[in-house]
Amino acid sequence: MFDKILIANRGEIALRVVRACREMGIKSVAVHSTADADAMHVRMADEAICIGPPSSTASYLNFPAIISACEISGAQAIHPGYGFLSENAAFVQIVEDHGLTFIGPSAEHIRMMGDKITAKETAEKLGIPVVPGSAGGVPDIAAAKKAAADMGYPVIIKATAGGGGRGMKVAKDEKELETAFSTARSEAKAAFGNAEVYMEKYLQKPRHIEVQVFGDGMGGGVHLGERDCSLQRRHQKVFEEAPGPCITAEERARIGGICAEAIGKMGYSGAGTIEFLYEDGEFYFIEMNTRLQVEHPVTEGIFGVDLVREQIRVAAKQGLSFTQDDLKINGHAIEVRINAEKLPNFSPCPGKITQYHAPGGLGVRMDSALYDGYSIPPYYDSLIGKLIVHGRDRPEALARLNRALGELIVDGVDTTIPLFHALLAEPDVQSGNYNIHWLEKWLEANT
Repeated sequence: MFDKILIANRGEIALRVVRACREMGIKSVAVHSTADADAMHVRMADEAICIGPPSSTASYLNFPAIISACEISGAQAIHPGYGFLSENAAFVQIVEDHGLTFIGPSAEHIRMMGDKITAKETAEKLGIPVVPGSAGGVPDIAAAKKAAADMGYPVIIKATAGGGGRGMKVAKDEKELETAFSTARSEAKAAFGNAEVYMEKYLQKPRHIEVQVFGDGMGGGVHLGERDCSLQRRHQKVFEEAPGPCITAEERARIGGICAEAIGKMGYSGAGTIEFLYEDGEFYFIEMNTRLQVEHPVTEGIFGVDLVREQIRVAAKQGLSFTQDDLKINGHAIEVRINAEKLPNFSPCPGKITQYHAPGGLGVRMDSALYDGYSIPPYYDSLIGKLIVHGRDRPEALARLNRALGELIVDGVDTTIPLFHALLAEPDVQSGNYNIHWLEKWLEANT
């Protein structure tokens, strides 16, 4: 086992890793920009090293600075959290070249799943069901029109190297296709430096279902059920729950078994999430995230396992602490993402926290790096906390979430807390009757 781990991240996820290390008796090293000198993860870690100015390019994405911090501190492994360098194959290769351990999958698997076309081809070979779409990248509008005619409208155009909704456009007919195709390519080029796009059949009312998988790096793999992440704004998740309210036990066993077998065949190491669109009882692969997800706490809630601890175990060649047969779902868990944003436009709202009170009680977990007097810097993502609740069933979890939101106090900045108060009053949310388009339509009607 490692003696010391460096955490190449910030905010609540860095604090989450610090806590796992402490429970395992492992020393933790926090890295930080000058803007994060007073951050909670810096205060809580055993050691802290400044790696650059506020810009993430000059700090949290600075390969030499992070490797140097490992050498200075004597850390043997790097945990990337999510975002930043968590899916950067070039960084993983450099980590390994320096004799350090990257707590995550291999550079090969990150590359494989980081390219959307390669990922889809790989998924098909592994027996994972996929959305009908183009055979690889679509080079020009003529090829786009042919692909659309073959699969039928509506279609969605996606950036090959993309994510987070950028370089993604929907076309309902051939007239819309020309504009959508051109716009998607332009956005992809600007955001990722790669204009290549591909096309898929656009499902009308799908849900977003993702399967949590874990590979031991030695040909073994398990799944930890699914999460429903259908409540999204601009392809960004805001409300996640497990298990999915629309998924049957038979469907869970079927798709979970397919995913676990696939990552075993890959020889995959560590945590991963295989994401699907789900409609009319069918699952369609969209991508695989080769890292820990923001919403991992809901899976921890229903299975009673520490996924960060398991990441560390697998990276240290100790294997998983459980088998598939050990994993039994207990109750229902929900997470809402609290952002420092001003409604209704969701514009970032950095500033000083004048009062912070985290909710508590049975089945309530608050993952946040906030504290009274903390100044949220304007340089990074607006996520400031995740409120997670667990109940014996979905109605109890919803009631607990409503109660916990009423206890949560974040003063000094605007947040998205009011959004969740409003959503919990909606009959469709109470019943779980929604799809990936529901929230966008609701926002249009209510703002």
